[in-house]
Amino acid sequence: MTLKFKNQQFQTDAARAVTDVFRGQRNQAMVEFTHDMGRSADGAQDLFDVVGFRNQPVTVPAGQLLENIRAIQMPAQLRPSETIDTNDLRLTIEMETGTGKTYTYIKTMYELNKLYGWSKFIIVVPSIAIREGVCRSFDIMSEHFAAEYGKRIQSFIYDSKQLTKIDQFASDSNMHVMIINTQAFAARGEDARRIYMKLDAFRSRKPIDVIAATNPILIIDEPQSVLGADRNNATRNRLKEFHPLFTLLYSATHRADDIVNMVYRLDAMDAYNKKLVKKITVQGINQKGSTATNGFLCLERIELSKGNPRALLGFDKKTRTGTKQVSLYVTDGFDIYQQSGELEEYADGYHVESINGYTGTVRLLNGIELHEGDMVGAINKRAVRRQQIRETIMFHLDKERQLFKRGIKCLSLFFIDHVDNYRIYETGGGTKNGQYAQIFEDEYADIVGSFQLRTDDDPRYIEYLRSMTPQEVHNGYFSRDRKGHFVQPKATELRNESSNDASAYDLIMKDKERLLSFEEPTRFIFSHSALKEGWDNPNVFQICTLKDSDNTTKKRQEVGRGMRLCVNSEGERQDENVLHGEVFKVNDLTVIASESYENFAEKLQTEIAEAVGDRPLKVQPSLFEGLLVTNAAEEQYTLTDDDAQDILFTLRMKGYITKQGQLTEAYHEAKQQGTLDFGDYQEYSTDIVKKLDTVFNPDKVKPKNGRNAQEAHFDKQKFERKEFQELWKKINHKTYYTVDFSTDELIERSIASLDRSLHVSEISLEFRTGTLDNIQSKLDLQNAQAMRVIGNKTISIREAVGNVRYDLIGKLVEATGLTRKAVVAILKGIRPTTFDQFKINPEEFIIKAGNIINECKAVAVIEHVQYHKLDQKFESDIFSNSTLKGRLGENAMESAKSLYDLVVVDSKGIEMNFAKTLEEKNEVEVYTKLPGGFYINTPVGHYNPDWAIVFKEGEDIKHIYFVAETKGSLDETQLRESERSKIECARRHFETIAGSSITYGVVTKYDDLRAIITK
Repeated sequence: MTLKFKNQQFQTDAARAVTDVFRGQRNQAMVEFTHDMGRSADGAQDLFDVVGFRNQPVTVPAGQLLENIRAIQMPAQLRPSETIDTNDLRLTIEMETGTGKTYTYIKTMYELNKLYGWSKFIIVVPSIAIREGVCRSFDIMSEHFAAEYGKRIQSFIYDSKQLTKIDQFASDSNMHVMIINTQAFAARGEDARRIYMKLDAFRSRKPIDVIAATNPILIIDEPQSVLGADRNNATRNRLKEFHPLFTLLYSATHRADDIVNMVYRLDAMDAYNKKLVKKITVQGINQKGSTATNGFLCLERIELSKGNPRALLGFDKKTRTGTKQVSLYVTDGFDIYQQSGELEEYADGYHVESINGYTGTVRLLNGIELHEGDMVGAINKRAVRRQQIRETIMFHLDKERQLFKRGIKCLSLFFIDHVDNYRIYETGGGTKNGQYAQIFEDEYADIVGSFQLRTDDDPRYIEYLRSMTPQEVHNGYFSRDRKGHFVQPKATELRNESSNDASAYDLIMKDKERLLSFEEPTRFIFSHSALKEGWDNPNVFQICTLKDSDNTTKKRQEVGRGMRLCVNSEGERQDENVLHGEVFKVNDLTVIASESYENFAEKLQTEIAEAVGDRPLKVQPSLFEGLLVTNAAEEQYTLTDDDAQDILFTLRMKGYITKQGQLTEAYHEAKQQGTLDFGDYQEYSTDIVKKLDTVFNPDKVKPKNGRNAQEAHFDKQKFERKEFQELWKKINHKTYYTVDFSTDELIERSIASLDRSLHVSEISLEFRTGTLDNIQSKLDLQNAQAMRVIGNKTISIREAVGNVRYDLIGKLVEATGLTRKAVVAILKGIRPTTFDQFKINPEEFIIKAGNIINECKAVAVIEHVQYHKLDQKFESDIFSNSTLKGRLGENAMESAKSLYDLVVVDSKGIEMNFAKTLEEKNEVEVYTKLPGGFYINTPVGHYNPDWAIVFKEGEDIKHIYFVAETKGSLDETQLRESERSKIECARRHFETIAGSSITYGVVTKYDDLRAIITK
């Protein structure tokens, strides 16, 4: 398998945040220096010189650098820097685990080279784990970046015994990066000292001198681990000897004291909101008692079915050799005493009285009540571990059977506390399973042996599942000794939660792609908790912690190994562009914890809250006081204290915030629907929403309780009913669209809109320090010279600090999708005063002009788009392949009329109420929430309608078949432009494939729907 990479906007933004710091820096050739003066045999000098190349110095004045940094920070709601130290210039970039930090800083290197010519980089990492991972990333991303930038970056791992690579690093003017772990230069061992020694093998030079002479750009990966807490430790002091041009710090968890000049932040809330990482579900265990006089019981799960709910109950059972723990599905009336072989511990009322699917509880005749995940009775550590392993296997198989249809391999990761729990090496040379490996094999064999088939199961998956033995499906990833035996990490590695044994990482890092292949039988991975840092795999969907939780173990570290979005068998990342709204239905990481859900969730939320400490914790007047806002006419205004109070009052009156200042579900739903109402301050809604987005909402990052989640099962018999099949035959056709509008008309409309609406702000307004006169003097904007050469590829603006060239036409072609000829015609047609705004702020001009042209294009598209029927159809497996999970009473309800036994909705308000009414009305025959795989292609992206409904034919029912979109408002002026466009495209799509035989409409409630179908 070859992993595929794509350009993602947030990574581009992160790279640009760094490069924009140096706006005004000249792009010029590398600076030469002599790094080896050759000598003749008799010792005479000047026989030959070896020339090296160093990064050119930063030429942007300190004041300008600070202004550039603040111009980046202010719009991004980052704390503005007050001063900078040009002798130790550091920039901080925060990126949540799993969002592609390594990809981002490699892209940043390429951008720094393209814009400014810098080509010498050093990546400093805290451990061999990360070092090997970074090196592997350069290998697998090489083709991707070469295709984008037309050049390759030469990378190597520093090795004190391979010094010729340092010569190559210094002697070549092309892009080079050296990857080094801190132990190689900041430890006490001989290898670490060699970098500071004059070495005969290095022609009596010190490696550090040659490296430092290149003035490399330092990139510190995980600075909280590299730098440590001690401000005067060896690593911090040694890093100065590299003589860096400047330093970039990349991490998800920076130490507060080391955050300086933060120019980009993508924290846990941002990553979740942008659907860039998996969502987290936690399966906790509640130990409610430990007395050996009571029988052991564990309620693993409750499952809803067409009849009464059933419970998976674990208990002890008598065998010929003693007792063993078993798990059976039980229903009301189940006699545990009898089924246990009449063990005395179950004699007193251990009889299932009732199973409540709504509350997720089982009640016994003796009064014991168990919730999902509860364990009572004779509990010991082994029983807890067995239960965790069993649940991991069950969740793995549930997830795997869903992902197999999508070509996605499912992996599970077990963290254990000691290698002997996985593998035991006997004195005579033999090996045997440790206790956890043996429990795994026993439970895996039992679960797969009793695996229940479903009507929608893929026969190929069943064949795949049964083609492997329990011994084949798991493997250990630990450090090895010379005999190849797994070994326990050293005490220092345990304290640091990292390992520096390369043997473990040869397996882990170099086998990443092989692990993702279905041909590789390993699906369950056992690893030591000390090996967490530096290794992850995008297809880890279950993480089980087979160790006691303690205060030193960070929950974010535990879940971090599985946060990346998964990839399919083709190496394609399964993100929003691929899954069309089903990102979290596929990308769900389940943690099978050794503690209760409540404890795990509270600790995780606390850690995330500490990590996003700069975010305000609640909505209060200070959030808006002094905020600079802009209306649609580009008029700016600074909110006063009275304004802030008025906005807060409006938010409370609209039900957008609680009394405690937390944003409500009503706010998030209105935001999603595009119906937010800020009263007198509506014209500033964009800036108000942007500010509200900075408020930390602990519920947003709170993991879901897996005990409450139910999976919706597809009912194939309902799907095959004549009533639904008639509707399905009408709507399952695919279409393509054409847009035949006059280019001249679009050009005229765009010219008029640009002249009317384009307002670009002065660059000086971005800077918050100094007087306007000083800023204009620095930028020399008064004397800026511009060329207006329409039709020429490049338009340039000369500033006092140097030349910056913009491919204005090319950028507008890229932003709008129009031809160069059309873009040139538009630029020629606008007024000179409109075009002259390009001189003021070229980047803003490009962005805003592109948006205005696209708005004109959207109007033209809606006026002229036409749909045409294809012979292709949607297959029925879009229903069976769709993974739907919900929580009763929250975002799911039981259903008798839907194609699924559960209806899972996106919002608890409008959609849930709509579904409840569909369920109640006798005139509704059958309905379904349309899965994400059912979508309509539109010029503004994929569109997935909400509902397909079949009504019983009656006197007042005029339209039997209906496709509905539920929105918070029917007022088209309150819908976003993209939503209006998609809705109109959907109308034309359905008219094309079904004419008047079905109706499509937008509704907020069932009464609106009925008004349409009775017309």
